[in-house]
Amino acid sequence: MSKEQLSSLLKQHRDQIDAIDEQILKLANERASHARHIGELKDDGVIYRPEREAQVLRRLSALNPGPLPAEAVTNIFRSIMSNCRALEKEMTVAFLGPLGTYSEEAALKQFGEGKHAVVCGSIDEVFRTVESGQADYGVVPVENSNEGAVGLTLDLLLSSPLKICGEVTIPIHHCLLSKQTDIHQISHVFSHSQSLAQCHEWLNKMLPKAQREPVTSNARAAQMIHDLIVADGTFAAAIASKRAAELFSLNILAENIEDDPKNTTRFLVLSAHDVAPSGQDKTSFVTATKNQPGAILGLLEPLAKHNVSMTKLESRPAKGGMWEYVFYVDIEGHVQDPNVASAIDEITSKASYLKLLGSYPLAII
Repeated sequence: MSKEQLSSLLKQHRDQIDAIDEQILKLANERASHARHIGELKDDGVIYRPEREAQVLRRLSALNPGPLPAEAVTNIFRSIMSNCRALEKEMTVAFLGPLGTYSEEAALKQFGEGKHAVVCGSIDEVFRTVESGQADYGVVPVENSNEGAVGLTLDLLLSSPLKICGEVTIPIHHCLLSKQTDIHQISHVFSHSQSLAQCHEWLNKMLPKAQREPVTSNARAAQMIHDLIVADGTFAAAIASKRAAELFSLNILAENIEDDPKNTTRFLVLSAHDVAPSGQDKTSFVTATKNQPGAILGLLEPLAKHNVSMTKLESRPAKGGMWEYVFYVDIEGHVQDPNVASAIDEITSKASYLKLLGSYPLAII
């Protein structure tokens, strides 16, 4: 093919792309106009409808013929929906900071860029910020595929009036970040305790003599490394994300250093309002048993009786007495589903305590 032919073919494709872009622009604005009208018709003031957005993303993923992968389609339309929401009202979302945490990544995945961020110093502060009305929503980690449940989040769910209105899953890929350029000079590694544990074998192999220093978050570790004045032969690094490397101008000495490449963290979205059924939902509740033989079995029997699938059972020490426990349960379905409602009613009659934490759409990749 001659240069002239190649140039002609490239121009044809680029002209087509330009024409398609103009169509996309027109249609995106038409969509935004309809979204704004819907906002004007609402009478409850709730802008974010996670069940509706989940339905939209699932439908478009099912219709997607390719070559774009499903994840790319959901990312594109999450951004469109986020910017349409912003025409109605800028939402405020709280998450564990500083910027560059996986909590921020989860908030971006769920809400997109069309939001105002409230960066909190602790998980407790995220709860308090949403409870006080200073933020519309909060995003908190609840469990990691390797390290298990985040106990503080579970404990706060027990005492907080907030509801779970969504869940987000994030694949966790850790990087070793530093001002240094030579990995062999690193003598101290800072990160969240869970991240240090998730990279335990890699650290044993690559930095066996480096001292491991736990801090409140990965992004905080990266911030500390950025602010650190290197002296006395101390060469420090942080385990954090690529985004943290960009935010704090650090060198990436190694990527994907997690011991398990399937390492994933699940986050919960918190709000003051309930969520309607989306068609593919999960319900979470916390319960306590009466102190009698077979009490736990009695709690679980109604789920089987009403054909409700349990996806998680997690025990935590109760705060009221020694050797007493509460149980956190995730089940498939929405509390408005007749079988789920019947099962929960029956469990309530047998339990000494039951609190519904929320029904919400299953996480979308």
